[in-house]
Amino acid sequence: MAALPARTMQNEVIELGNKAIDGFRGRMRGPVLLPGDRDYDPARSLWNAMIDRRPALIARCVNVTDVIAATSFGREHDLLIAIKGGGHNVTGNAMCDGGIVIDLSLMRRCDVDVGRRVVRVEGGAVLGDLDAATQAHGLATPIGINSTTGIAGLTLGGGIGHLMRLHGLTVDNLVDVELVTASGERVRAAEDENVDLFWAVRG
Repeated sequence: MAALPARTMQNEVIELGNKAIDGFRGRMRGPVLLPGDRDYDPARSLWNAMIDRRPALIARCVNVTDVIAATSFGREHDLLIAIKGGGHNVTGNAMCDGGIVIDLSLMRRCDVDVGRRVVRVEGGAVLGDLDAATQAHGLATPIGINSTTGIAGLTLGGGIGHLMRLHGLTVDNLVDVELVTASGERVRAAEDENVDLFWAVRG
């Protein structure tokens, strides 16, 4: 069977049309970047500079509502979807050609509950953000060794670091996770809710 020609980035934008893109921008609180926009090239840059992919759109999310809107838009228009957290994955999975990148790198908030000794971390936070938040309270959790690594990707990939011999991997310390499904639904997974999903994201 002959391979079908891949849709180019330019064709993807043309197929979507200005009306669809303007409508999407109206649903987003964060910016939506297209090729040629001033911030497009910096936003598509990854830690591994050998990765040079050019998505049709980059949705720079600032909250969960943006993530849901971007996920739904990608599904509605049959776009390839990539998720960018810290952008540190060496294989470049955070970026794609001709699709939509759901960029979480503006979502870096880390809230520490000192009484419970738990930190709630947004999907774009990097290890340096987590360290700064927890160390202010004399707390720490097992994480990696590079401060620019995204905490979400590190956790879901296991998470090897200096504290693991005493406290296990990063993922072993995951209490719960809030995520947006491919259908655009916001769900929580933990040992007492959506248990199968919780174990799935923990590998």
